[in-house]
Amino acid sequence: MSEMNEHSRSFIRYLQTLKERDKGALAVLRHSLAFEPGTYSKAFSYIERFAGEAAHERDARRLAPYAVAALFARHPHHTENKSFAAAFGELMRRRESDSIERRFIALLGADAENIVDYLRQATSLLAAEDIGCDYARLLEDLSSWMNPLKIEKRDNLRQHWARDFYRAMQPAQATESKISPEATTE
Repeated sequence: MSEMNEHSRSFIRYLQTLKERDKGALAVLRHSLAFEPGTYSKAFSYIERFAGEAAHERDARRLAPYAVAALFARHPHHTENKSFAAAFGELMRRRESDSIERRFIALLGADAENIVDYLRQATSLLAAEDIGCDYARLLEDLSSWMNPLKIEKRDNLRQHWARDFYRAMQPAQATESKISPEATTE
């Protein structure tokens, strides 16, 4: 397990502990969604220790934990190994709504400055269906996505998220039946 991955998982375990023991902390973190990540002073005591060695207050490695903590507080349903995009694809499969796909495409077009706004809306939709995601993975993704200097990494993440979304929105039987025994015989 990579150092970043272990740091991310440790952070999510911390958030899960807050969920169980400190509802007031979750309320503070949830309220922080009304502010730019890393600017709501009441959230500092909960998140700043996890901001790592971010040298600047606008460093993506500092902002991503604030964003993920706020999203987690809004919908504290952590599901290991299910990316945010896969969770949203599952939502699309359940609701069969074109507006879900349009929202996802808009999310993919988000930049470092507005990604949290799109994720806030998407998280509310996931909460309505009680679909969880892997917040540790989201933390790692946002640490890159929110970095304006990592445009190539952001493009790679967009492609990865698109694959996860479209795979997850397909019924399980459809992906298994794409290659039928009849198609392989001559």
